Amino acid sequence: MDVIFLDFAKAFDKVLHRCMLAKLQAHGIDGQVMRWVASWLKGRKQRVCLDGHSSGLVDVLSGIPQGSVLGPLLFLIFINDLEDDIMSMILKFADDTKIFRKVTSATDGVQLQQDLNRLCDWAEKWQMEFNVAKCKTMHIGSWNTEYKCNMKGRQLDVVTTEKDLGVLISSNLKVAEHCQGAYCKANRMLGLLKRTVIRL
Repeated sequence: MDVIFLDFAKAFDKVLHRCMLAKLQAHGIDGQVMRWVASWLKGRKQRVCLDGHSSGLVDVLSGIPQGSVLGPLLFLIFINDLEDDIMSMILKFADDTKIFRKVTSATDGVQLQQDLNRLCDWAEKWQMEFNVAKCKTMHIGSWNTEYKCNMKGRQLDVVTTEKDLGVLISSNLKVAEHCQGAYCKANRMLGLLKRTVIRL
């Protein structure tokens, strides 16, 4: 199995409002809900302040405000069609996306590469961008052919461990490294408590 961990560059900030509203409409969202979401996204302005000087106000044409339940939900709606025409399996959780497939031959590797090319085409169409330097490949299985994949002409880095949704995933599928990391983190916290808390 080959897994590609994808990384959107400034994912939430790059979503164009007009594209977001078009996707909502395509999903059948209209009427009062559509007007409410549009008013939540539009009408925002921003300026840059530096050393006591401020630029003029400009309209904000992209970006999904974060810090609410609606932000990740809108982003998932925006990337909902990401897997259209993709033959490999894909998993999405907000801006954390993985594509994976069984790779037992060069043909499977070529298919995975074609799917990556389609994802890059999708990103270009919707004016999103993958941070290729942070996209990683993990080869799982002792008989893996270790097919080399690339995005936008750059070969993806191969990793044996990768943090995914807070869990350290290893190519051998063992949890030892994750457990060791959790143990060390808990130990550091205990040390901090010992140094700062005074017994009465």
